[in-house]
Amino acid sequence: MNKKTLLVLGGLLAAAGAAHAAEPGKANVPAIVMFLVFIAGTMGITWWAARKTKTTSDFYTGGGGITGFQNGLAIAGDYLSAASFLGIAGMVYVSGFDGMVYAIGFLFGWPVVMFLIAERLRNLGKYNFADVTSFRLSQTPIRVLAASASLTIIALYLIAQMVGAGKLIELLFGIQYQWAVIIVGSLMMVYVTFGGMTATTWVQIIKAVLMLFGATLMTILVLAAFKFSPDAMLAEASRVHPSGNAILAPGQSLISNPLNALSLGLGLAFGTAGLPHILMRFFTVSNAKEARKSVIYASTFIGYFYILTFIIGFGAIALLVRHPEYYTAAADGSFDMIKGLIGGTNMVAVHLANAVGGSLLLGFLAAVTFATIVAVVAGLALAGAAAISHDLYANVFARGRATEKKQMRISKISTISLGVVAILLGIIFENQNVAFMVGLAFAIAASANFPVLLLSIGWRGCTTRGATIGGFTGLLVATLWVVLSKTVWVDVFGFAAPVTPFPNPGILSIPLAFVAIWFFSVTDRSPRAARERAAFDALTVRSQTGIGASAASDH
Repeated sequence: MNKKTLLVLGGLLAAAGAAHAAEPGKANVPAIVMFLVFIAGTMGITWWAARKTKTTSDFYTGGGGITGFQNGLAIAGDYLSAASFLGIAGMVYVSGFDGMVYAIGFLFGWPVVMFLIAERLRNLGKYNFADVTSFRLSQTPIRVLAASASLTIIALYLIAQMVGAGKLIELLFGIQYQWAVIIVGSLMMVYVTFGGMTATTWVQIIKAVLMLFGATLMTILVLAAFKFSPDAMLAEASRVHPSGNAILAPGQSLISNPLNALSLGLGLAFGTAGLPHILMRFFTVSNAKEARKSVIYASTFIGYFYILTFIIGFGAIALLVRHPEYYTAAADGSFDMIKGLIGGTNMVAVHLANAVGGSLLLGFLAAVTFATIVAVVAGLALAGAAAISHDLYANVFARGRATEKKQMRISKISTISLGVVAILLGIIFENQNVAFMVGLAFAIAASANFPVLLLSIGWRGCTTRGATIGGFTGLLVATLWVVLSKTVWVDVFGFAAPVTPFPNPGILSIPLAFVAIWFFSVTDRSPRAARERAAFDALTVRSQTGIGASAASDH
């Protein structure tokens, strides 16, 4: 395994070098050096983890040996994707206070997870949340639903991350877009295939620490430019921004439509509790107490990080205007703060790093952002492998008769296949707007996974028929709504007008999923439904006390 890992590392470094040589004038040398140091370090972790990864439990959950603090950091690493950092900073730069609505929504999801999901999830499950929803319901339809929703969410996330990686590295490293996408996909395949959850966890922990450190350093440097006076920074930002003082007030741009704002909030808040790669992390700890600790630590790190993005976004408004070299100038020498920013508004944090810290901080931030993308993609691939191998193959096609060795082989084949698909989709969607994909992923998670997960463990009356119909209703309605909205129907497909009035489907799809689960459950009079209702007492005891959880996890 050691030789294989070293060979792959050598190939990736050679690819990076070849791509770097293609356009040497654009490369940022500190970024290249830090990027290669990160790869070398994480490959060492992967080699170490590979020697410990022997069983399916090791591969999917790290053997349940991760502590609450470690898992909280890893969850923060998984959750704080490049979109969270670059995207929210860019939104604040464009829209001011309204840009923070995404950060608030993302953060609000964690109390939902802690009070409704985390403890029960750990006590009931083995590898992923489909184990929980199928605890007393029929295995085949529930796992098909869970795998369908999970793979849809994962595919959308993978596209967004791969395109984001390609564009960022193309701009900062001088690496051609296709090479950047191939390198990210290849690294992800190595981390997950060889090291499983243990390697992925430690990559995410390292990346979270680096990102928190980098954002903290940027924030200190930004505030230092205004003598550590936030009031002075906000006053300068409102003075130079095209929208003036409006950037300091809510409801001026992104959330001007109240229904769209409510719909967006519902999707962001409840979507967190349905993301498969996040929920999977609660099975890496030893018990429910550590699962609760994970949520507390993750919430603390994530909340702290989003406070920093607020300062970074407003600091960029106030400071970047002093650096015309970051803008494309018009014929008369003037520039547009929003449309003229080189690389687009997603590069706000990158340009600000260069403005306040020079090429060294820029290189560090570029390496950390690249590490962010690789870590998130690895977590997504692991969740996808679990959906294919554990849910579809082991429990649907093989009907529980699959050997552990066969499951491991299917998992690794699935990881490689997902990596190839991610690379191809990243290249195909190079010039597409990927923002709607992330929103759709949260909407699907909130509409398909969250209602089924919550009602299957919290309501005696929930049956297989209700959960399956309700889950697929949420999945299809959320998908169709976004496809028919301006984001896709007009901006991507080119039609003249959208069919749906606003892009976020949560206000319709989430309640509809809950109503469908309720209706088709209460009208289910089958003998199977009676058995499922009777099994609710055993589920409640197990979920509240954890009795039997350790034994189940050892199977």
